[in-house]
Amino acid sequence: MKALLVIAAAATLGAGVAGCGEKPAVTVYKQGQYQGKPDARPWDNDQFKGDKLAWEQQIKHRNDGQNEYARATPAPN
Repeated sequence: MKALLVIAAAATLGAGVAGCGEKPAVTVYKQGQYQGKPDARPWDNDQFKGDKLAWEQQIKHRNDGQNEYARATPAPN
């Protein structure tokens, strides 16, 4: 019984000490310059070929399809 108590205390202490560690932060910022991947505009791809208006229309159409009020009401005849 005493050995089981010692093992449980050691496991608890080990888990507590393992939780106190801190990983070093990865820095991608140096002297005023961002070192990461450059951001691209969402319409700069093969599908839209840089056409911002086509991208906005596609987003509007997708949002209309997710509008529960528009989907729940029947279309006028």
